[in-house]
Amino acid sequence: MSPLHNLSEETLILLLKKKNQQAFSYLYDHYADALFGVVCRIVISTEHAEEVIQDVFVKIWRYIDVFDESKGRLYTWMINIARNTALDHRKSKAIINEQKNQPLSNIVNREEEQDQSQGGLHIKSDFIGFSTILDKLKPEWRILIEMAYYEGYTQQEIAEQLDVPLGTVKTRTRAAFIQLQQLLKEYR
Repeated sequence: MSPLHNLSEETLILLLKKKNQQAFSYLYDHYADALFGVVCRIVISTEHAEEVIQDVFVKIWRYIDVFDESKGRLYTWMINIARNTALDHRKSKAIINEQKNQPLSNIVNREEEQDQSQGGLHIKSDFIGFSTILDKLKPEWRILIEMAYYEGYTQQEIAEQLDVPLGTVKTRTRAAFIQLQQLLKEYR
């Protein structure tokens, strides 16, 4: 067993800000799977997701000094870094071109592989049980949350994609977040 085990969040943050290598290893060991799950929901390829997760941990290491405990939990901060890094990766020109230039057979095979491996992938991407909570939302609310959070669409882009007025998207999103708050309180 490593000298660091069962660290409190406060102690972990303090050690990370001191650039303690063991604390960083502890952080990786305890959070990599959950963050990888978030990244996999956004980045289609496992290979790309592995690259993104490396970038995520580099950013965490680099920017831990700007983390402010009074504004939220470390885990939430890390999820936001993972999500934003994955969205940036997905929207990069190289990735967009790579996706456009893939033969149809590659796309079909990848989707079939994901369907077959869904058990393992789903467990990782649902490490915190969030998809179970999303399942409890109305379908028209769930799609909004998925498009905004996992796919990085703006409310304007969602309105255009779904062919509904922007005001409707805003109202439904607000209602979805209110229900999500309730569901998350019950989940704890």
